[in-house]
Amino acid sequence: MAIEDQENTIQEIKTKNRRIMGAGGPEEEDNRWPQWLKPLLKEQFFVHCKFHVDSHKSECNMYCLDCTNGPLCSLCLTHHKDHRTIQIRRSSYHDVIRVNEIQKYLDISGIQTYVINSAKVVFLNERPQPRPGKGVTNSCKVCYRSLVDDSFRFCSLGCKIAGSSRGFEKGRKNLLMESEDSGSSIGIGRNISNLQSFSPSTPPLTTSSSFRIAKRRKGIPHRSPMG
Repeated sequence: MAIEDQENTIQEIKTKNRRIMGAGGPEEEDNRWPQWLKPLLKEQFFVHCKFHVDSHKSECNMYCLDCTNGPLCSLCLTHHKDHRTIQIRRSSYHDVIRVNEIQKYLDISGIQTYVINSAKVVFLNERPQPRPGKGVTNSCKVCYRSLVDDSFRFCSLGCKIAGSSRGFEKGRKNLLMESEDSGSSIGIGRNISNLQSFSPSTPPLTTSSSFRIAKRRKGIPHRSPMG
């Protein structure tokens, strides 16, 4: 009886291991990417560290790939010695990471790169564009943002994950077939981009930030009445 129970336990462990290693099912999609990638893209950076509130260095723009326990400030790094840490930066209120940092740990081929402050960067999450620019011949396969080079397929890390999944490609083909049957392509780009949204885009500006940017329009000057 004891031997039978032991064999059943071993069989259960093997079954679980097959699922974890991606032998069919949704787990196989997840195993294509490092375990830290999806949690990274869901984090909100550039908030004040709750452990170092009184410090002027409390802005959280670091991330530990080994711990994946949320954004870190520079003071938190003392607890992550010998860990793989990366720094998140910002461009136009969107999170970016330098290519020379992320390419050590992740294949970023097919993702549009940009040069900001003399350094190549990639965006973390999608930045949907209402309308493609004039003369644009290539766009992101997920959010349809204009891309400057035909060799790229995605505008961000998040879009590459979403656009590389089997579910996305299958849904994309179905939508294209439906569009051809109905003889209309209006709104198909919006439907495809909403098919598998991996993570929300960078949060909108806060009220205080919007107030600083907004400028009060000057009134129309009027001449004083002739007396």
